[in-house]
Amino acid sequence: MPADMPRPANPAPPAPDFPWPDGKQSAFFLGFDVDAESVWLGIDRRNAERLVTMSYGGYEARVGIPKLLELLAHHGAKATFFVTGWTVDAHPAACEAILKAGHEIAHHGYWHLRPEPGDDEVMREEVERGFEALKRVLGVVPVGYRAPSGESCVALLKMLRERGIRYSSSWRDDIRPYRHLLPDGPGPIEIPVNYSLDDWNFGITHRMSPRALFGREAVLSIWRDEFEQTHAWGGVTTMMLHPQVSGRPMRHRLLDEFLTHVACFDDVWWATGRDIADHYERCEAASGA
Repeated sequence: MPADMPRPANPAPPAPDFPWPDGKQSAFFLGFDVDAESVWLGIDRRNAERLVTMSYGGYEARVGIPKLLELLAHHGAKATFFVTGWTVDAHPAACEAILKAGHEIAHHGYWHLRPEPGDDEVMREEVERGFEALKRVLGVVPVGYRAPSGESCVALLKMLRERGIRYSSSWRDDIRPYRHLLPDGPGPIEIPVNYSLDDWNFGITHRMSPRALFGREAVLSIWRDEFEQTHAWGGVTTMMLHPQVSGRPMRHRLLDEFLTHVACFDDVWWATGRDIADHYERCEAASGA
């Protein structure tokens, strides 16, 4: 669509007001982006020789993932881990531990390359190689997808639909799940994310920009406020967390405190992406949509 055409970027209708299970007021979706070193390679392949830069991502398998799995077990919480194919190939034991702990494994590309409209062959390779690695190493055929660097386009959504992806968690334009509408028919379900709930923005800014790290109290305040108002509106609080950020000591403590806060609300449905997609499809079928 030409940029000068006055049309909405997303043609999907408003999110349906489907009730959450068991009379819950809102949903809470813990999502982790397991990028490891691939996020730095996706930014610049020359980072392969910049070993301190690469060590940010290497922290995930060495410390971040094990510590976060301990934290999730402590809270009795199940999460969705969006894993790049590169990470599965480079750190199979860490990814196997995620699966063994009973968490959902979802698709996050291969090299963590941002999808670019028009680069269909690159996008297709990212999608295909990601599927192949998850199946070969973990025996997993994912049903969920989160776009590297949080970008998407119609061609990508079509590729995902063709490969059996039932839901995406990349877009920022709602607080409730909805189904994408593509030019040739329905697309995947979208479980929207909120930029305020992305730990990368607060915990690794010093490597990406001159902005200083955000302190624990500042981030906890933002997360509590976003969660509480989303809960009041009956939406889904979708977390976008990274083991190389939230697996760090202070950030781990922050996440622990935030999960404890969310657990104080007994009318919140804690769910994986697959859980939410299953529920949406059941409601959709019941409504005759």
